[in-house]
Amino acid sequence: MTTQDSPVTEDELHAYVDGELPVDRKEAVAAWLTAHPAEAATVAAWRAQAEAIAARYGAVAGEPVPERLKLDQIMRQGRPRRSLAALAAVAAIVAFVVGGAAGWMARGASAAAPSSSGSITADALEAHKLYVVEVRHPVEVPGSERAHMTAWLSKRLGYAQRIPDLQSIGLKLVGGRLLPGPTGAAALYMYEGPSGERFTLYCAKAAEPESALRFKAGRQFAAFTWIDDKAGYVVSGPDNRDRLEKVTKKIYEQVDKSGARKS
Repeated sequence: MTTQDSPVTEDELHAYVDGELPVDRKEAVAAWLTAHPAEAATVAAWRAQAEAIAARYGAVAGEPVPERLKLDQIMRQGRPRRSLAALAAVAAIVAFVVGGAAGWMARGASAAAPSSSGSITADALEAHKLYVVEVRHPVEVPGSERAHMTAWLSKRLGYAQRIPDLQSIGLKLVGGRLLPGPTGAAALYMYEGPSGERFTLYCAKAAEPESALRFKAGRQFAAFTWIDDKAGYVVSGPDNRDRLEKVTKKIYEQVDKSGARKS
């Protein structure tokens, strides 16, 4: 049973955007969003997408069914099997455009709006988990080709990349790779310590102009995230906050001093 104090779920956030949330939960969700700016930015992007879809396709819901697609007309034409399939397809398309498109696009087709820090962190952690276990192919471009990697990824991401040097804290640059990001290209840089521990720096465009440093803990991995001038940065590594904070601070100082901005 859902109460006023129940945790806010992702389904409730979508219902909130669609105006389908029960009255007794609207205030609780609104208050929760006020206290969680990253999630509030995501919800705002969902709402903008839904409004854009409704503005463009909402009129479809009010259009009458064409005579040729009405059931009695189809039956009179003696082509029930083929026409019924067509009618079902049309009905599915209308239902998708009017009712389901906003929800689907808000969940998966996020290319229309930049990602918030929350979704960027999730993408970065997934990439970290996927590649830090690789032995032979953890990166596309080795760290020995730093200049080439910097130029290549700067061009693909659309803003200058500054690859931090972490040798002073015992981490060497393994290399980097290009990834599909929430709104285009993203970059992942990997570092490795003497004992084999690995850290990654993920870079992608974001919706928020800037955000403070945020920490996300997990069962095995953790991450620090921040956004500067709509460029999101996520440092991921083993779930050791003190160690990860030290690495993040070193990276943050170098990225901040670089003055990198979108071109």
